[in-house]
Amino acid sequence: MIIFKSINRLNKEVNFKANIGFIPTMGALHKGHISLIKSSKKVCKKTLVSIFINPSQFNKINDFKNYPKNLKKDIMILKKLKVDYLLAPNVKEIYRNKKNNKIKLKKKDKIMCALYRPGHFEGVLAVINQFLIKIKPKHIFFGEKDYQQLLLIKKFVKNKFKISIHACPTIRRKNKIALSSRNVLLSNSDIKKSSYIVNLILNFKRNMKKNISFKKHIKNIIDKINNIKKIKIEYLEIRNKINLSKNYNRNNFKIFIAYYNNKVRLIDNY
Repeated sequence: MIIFKSINRLNKEVNFKANIGFIPTMGALHKGHISLIKSSKKVCKKTLVSIFINPSQFNKINDFKNYPKNLKKDIMILKKLKVDYLLAPNVKEIYRNKKNNKIKLKKKDKIMCALYRPGHFEGVLAVINQFLIKIKPKHIFFGEKDYQQLLLIKKFVKNKFKISIHACPTIRRKNKIALSSRNVLLSNSDIKKSSYIVNLILNFKRNMKKNISFKKHIKNIIDKINNIKKIKIEYLEIRNKINLSKNYNRNNFKIFIAYYNNKVRLIDNY
């Protein structure tokens, strides 16, 4: 594996006209990232992974400071997977000036995480924009755990870049919790609470699949979750999985949640 810190050097040494897959990450790699890498290796001749903790997508300084980091471990994982290239740039490599570190969202897109984390997706779109301007891979891979992010990126990239976006299924533990870099911040007790929440919502989803009118019980689910010690829901919403509108039926809905588990913010969708 060749490690690059300079984008100029990456572009000089890597032929992006070839079939190259790109997986942008913020490090703290887990089985979810590994599944993206394996997907890229199936589709592409070469795979490039980036590790860049993007400051512009954090709306709280402490969240940015506390984000899990372990570059040595990440490099070991990537080498075992026989990833071809790693890009680990600094902030100046990505953002030459402050104008580049935010991209405005439309008012209709300011829902769920975009509403509760102002500036977050503006920062995500900005870093993806900079990556795709500066390097030109043929394919890019994202996980469906960040489903709202995935749809916003698809919308943003369309007609702007010639690139195929690959959406990969959420990877879960045996207890049904979605894999996340933030999970390392949870205690065993916290993990049990998150597992209970997942199973509660999956049961709610099964009932909605049988009878869409079961959606009226969502308030009961919210109350049950909020009654768990050190758990606080930010939002629990049912939306159309194609366009995130509130116009849905039992064949095209998704349930979205963001909540704090002992001050660690977690998101998921079902």
